[in-house]
Amino acid sequence: MKSILCFGDSITWGYNPASGTRYPPEDRWPRALETALEGRARVIEEGLNGRTVATDEPSRPYRNGLSMFPPLLEAHAPLDVIIIMLGTNDSAPCYGLTAGTIAYNCGALIRAINASLAGPGGTTPKALLVAPPPLGSLSAEMALFYSGGQTTSRGLAAAYETTARWFDILFLDAGKTTKVSAIDGVHLDPHDQRQLGQAVAAMVAPLL
Repeated sequence: MKSILCFGDSITWGYNPASGTRYPPEDRWPRALETALEGRARVIEEGLNGRTVATDEPSRPYRNGLSMFPPLLEAHAPLDVIIIMLGTNDSAPCYGLTAGTIAYNCGALIRAINASLAGPGGTTPKALLVAPPPLGSLSAEMALFYSGGQTTSRGLAAAYETTARWFDILFLDAGKTTKVSAIDGVHLDPHDQRQLGQAVAAMVAPLL
């Protein structure tokens, strides 16, 4: 059976904007992806709240995606497909990053995949880069961190598409098939979690 790694932040983890708890597996997009593939692949969920592409978070350690990525690739090998969906947290003004810089940092993740030889038989896994849906109308709690980051967030899709084209990997704009929850303006409701899983399945199925 093929193996797929979903590397992401709280959206991949399955953060419930209504309660701050975690959705059950069936309401998280990686499980929806596995269901849509109908037994053709085992999907590994590697989501972490607050994870960034390549930036340290002073208040919470171990959130720098790039620093954690290589050992995770080794731990979960062999992997046929790796899906990266990060960038929402990087859009927060406290980091001072542009959409282009965030996309450029995603390139470092892709280079890590290419260097890992984490595919079957020491090959290079296939990759899909997903631009997260842009931030919406923020709740008071989410505004503390993300307020002012909407413009950066909206620029991620175009910048990620350029990065994916440069590295010759697949690209998906999640904002075209999902929208953030009206509850907090950052995370996804269960319906959109499932929609995302189905959209990703349509992209990766030919790779299997």
